[in-house]
Amino acid sequence: MWPRRPRRTAAGPGSTCSPARRRTDAVRVSAPVTGSELPLVVFSHGFGSSLDGYGPLADFWAAHGFVVVQPTHLDSRTVGLPQDDPRTPRLWRFRAEDMKRVLDRLDLLEAAVPGLSGRLDRGRIAAAGHSFGGQTAGNLLGLRVLDPGGGRGEDLSDPRITAGVLLATAGRGGADLTPFAAEHFPFMDPDSADMTTPALVVAGENDDSPLSVRGPEWLADPYFLSPGPKSLLTLSGAEHSLGGIAGYEVRETTDENPERVALIQRVTWAYLRHALGVDDAGWTAAQKALADGANPMGRLESK
Repeated sequence: MWPRRPRRTAAGPGSTCSPARRRTDAVRVSAPVTGSELPLVVFSHGFGSSLDGYGPLADFWAAHGFVVVQPTHLDSRTVGLPQDDPRTPRLWRFRAEDMKRVLDRLDLLEAAVPGLSGRLDRGRIAAAGHSFGGQTAGNLLGLRVLDPGGGRGEDLSDPRITAGVLLATAGRGGADLTPFAAEHFPFMDPDSADMTTPALVVAGENDDSPLSVRGPEWLADPYFLSPGPKSLLTLSGAEHSLGGIAGYEVRETTDENPERVALIQRVTWAYLRHALGVDDAGWTAAQKALADGANPMGRLESK
């Protein structure tokens, strides 16, 4: 199992929830102790998770110069939303609003975290997410959720977001969904035609989702079906947890592999620095290492 390590975090603005635990405005902030002009990543957790997840990514990014903000969404198990809650069909929409709310309240967030004020670079902001969180991050990059009648859906893209990382993110809906997914997750019908913001898509070679009839290739759709500059990291042997990115000790991890997680940490960090215009050296090195390695753990392509 992954060793449990302390988080470099602080509770952000509005760390409260209603008595019925139907809504939460809590966020977790992970930040370097020193440094200025720090780029920002807003991270969206997978279905049922919370701000307490994804330590292997948040800790690494924060230790290497990023401020990482993690909201808890309405579908989190910590919120306890009943299945028959009238908001359930629009969970995807509330998630996108949570991400935008973080950006709307950056002044409040900076003031709430000791030592953070004045250290953010607000011109360098990325959105990232895993699984359902990948779709949420994609919404801010230009991905639309199709209306039940087949309409193109609302544009929730945010010009403050200039790069993204989509990890194990669902592909095309419609006939590509299993009957169970179509019945219980009707909002899993994304349209990537307008997702022009640069992004890195990370997919597991063995991520055979029970939500799709197409197999692991389904998780590469956000790369192949979207325009604009994109990169795709396909991880050999990886399943939906991608080796254990969801936490240091997470029961849902079926393919625990610390080396794979370390690769994801390095490649995503290098990509974010590249896409946000910090520097290209790490991204160039990551591309070369995967292309030239004798036994690479994955393959990287770009368009």
